Amino acid sequence: MLEELKKQVYGANMLLPKYGLVTFTWGNVSGIDREKQLFVIKPSGVEYDKLTADDMVIMDMEGNKVEGKYNPSSDTATHLELYKAFPKVGGIVHTHSSWATSWAQAGRGIPCYGTTHADYMYGEIPCVRCLTKEEIEGAYEKNTGLLIADYFMDKDYEAVPAVLCKNHGPFSWGKDANEAVHNAVVLEEVAKMAARCERINSEVAPAPAELQDKHYYRKHGANAYYGQK
Repeated sequence: MLEELKKQVYGANMLLPKYGLVTFTWGNVSGIDREKQLFVIKPSGVEYDKLTADDMVIMDMEGNKVEGKYNPSSDTATHLELYKAFPKVGGIVHTHSSWATSWAQAGRGIPCYGTTHADYMYGEIPCVRCLTKEEIEGAYEKNTGLLIADYFMDKDYEAVPAVLCKNHGPFSWGKDANEAVHNAVVLEEVAKMAARCERINSEVAPAPAELQDKHYYRKHGANAYYGQK
């Protein structure tokens, strides 16, 4: 079942260690089949070098395991809530990549200081609040997803395909699992550059709005001209 999607999600998971986004098993990627209303996700706590495509776990939109010999990622309920809230998303990534997680632990969003950031993310990458004691002791992973979904309720989740969860770490998403990983890599790089930027110049200000607009819309706007047709 969903053999091609399992291969895609497996391959996307393998990109996390390749790009230095995970240590040990600290991360996961999922991908969804909207027509079948099923999604595929990495199993919990299995080392990357021991994973195969057949190890990927298939879940339904009620959070039930449909297929798989392993338990799904402990973050599955978060992925599920994001799929419910973001209908144009086809893949989701969660990591504890060190630079993005450092911003999350500091409780700060990442300002857009330059065009590298603006090419992919429109404006500041937000950091949502820490969950309350009740939310943590209740359905923790589900509440993480609900918190992110609530933040983006009146915002463009395609223009800002990433978020930081305070005291936790980053989530990113895209049209499929591979694009979600791509955005996770971009997030980590701009987090690193922003931190260095503030160290070099503690009085730095975000890039001018017109420069941010130019770089974002030349790639993503109605009249985008970046790349090949």
